[in-house]
This record gives sequence, C-alpha cells and structure tokens, in this order.
Amino acid sequence: AARHGAAAVLLGHTRDDQAETVLLGLARGSGIRSLSGMAAVSGAGGRYRRPFLQVDRQTARKACMVQSLPVWDDPHNADPAYTRSRLRHEGLPALEKALGKGVVEALARTAQLSRDDADALDTWARQAEAGVRDATGGLECAKLYALPPAVRRRILRRAALEAGAPGGALFARHIEEVDRLITGWRGQGAINLPGKVVARRQGGRLVIRQG
Repeated sequence: AARHGAAAVLLGHTRDDQAETVLLGLARGSGIRSLSGMAAVSGAGGRYRRPFLQVDRQTARKACMVQSLPVWDDPHNADPAYTRSRLRHEGLPALEKALGKGVVEALARTAQLSRDDADALDTWARQAEAGVRDATGGLECAKLYALPPAVRRRILRRAALEAGAPGGALFARHIEEVDRLITGWRGQGAINLPGKVVARRQGGRLVIRQG
C-alpha cells in the first residue's frame, strides 16, 4: 500500500468469516473483545477495510461469477490441520444442523454488539485510569478495587502492555492473576507475565514493570 500510494487495502472477509472469528474467540475464552470479531476498519490510519462483513460468502462468490471476476481459494482454508478450517467445514455446519439456519447471521450480530460494548468499556477504562494513579504514576490498589472488574482488568492489561508484555502472548488468565493481587490479596508473591514483565503489590501500590 505504501509503495503504490494506496489509500486503503480492501480485504475480502465476509459475514461467514466473521462468524468463524467469533466462535474462535468464544473457544479461547478471551473476553468480550475477542467476541467482537474483525473490525470493518483497522490498522494504522484505517488502512485495512473490510467492506463485505455484512455479505455472506455465497453471495460474494455469486457476485464474482456474474461479473467474471476470478476467485482464488487459499488452500489453507481446506486443510483440516487448521482450527478455522475444521470449524468452517465441520463446526458451523453442525451448529446449523442443530440450531437451524441463521447461526452465521446471529454470530455476526453478536460481533457488532460485542464491539460496541467493548469500545464503551475501553473508553471508560481510559478515563478511569488517571483517577487510580498516585502522584508518581503508581497504581493504587484501593482505588482499583473500587472499579467494576471489566474496567479494572482493562487498566491492568494496558499497564502490562505499556511495561513491555507482548499483546499476542498476554491472555485473560494472566490478567486474572494480576487482578487477584488487588481483589484477593493475602501476601502472595509477584506474578510473572510474558515479555519478562513482573507484577507485584508493594505498600498498597501495584507495580508492573520488566524484570
């Protein structure tokens, strides 16, 4: 995109791809953000656009055939070694057989509702973060404790990322362990997080940093 001076890269993900993404997020148990699926616009400056998220895969294929547009199928999509492939060819058809038609549409709708909720909670957490830090920028455990869990855990995740924890390796279970330093404090030791980041409670403050 940079080389060609393109304003955006259009991606061909459809409503079916969105439904699969929601189910994969549900299986990981990663929270409401993972249930929100793929964003219609993402990347730096909104570079990546997904204009077909409201269109089912079959309709997209038919549209290409009518206009004589070539369609390329990624061979990975048919390889059962990949979880998404198994979900596409076995999991979703089984769900539709058990629950009836409309599962894909319902999952895509869940993605949008979840995204709206997750965006609202993210905004709340950003606004609340300033109020739980002391004059030195440390996180005060008593003030964190007073926040709703969904807001508090977002602040903790953000702090871990800022300390150097890689987002792709930082899971809900890690944040839950750090959260127990606030909600279930019994003098336990430090929590080791990905990226050699360590979280510990010291004198009523939560310290998250590398090393």
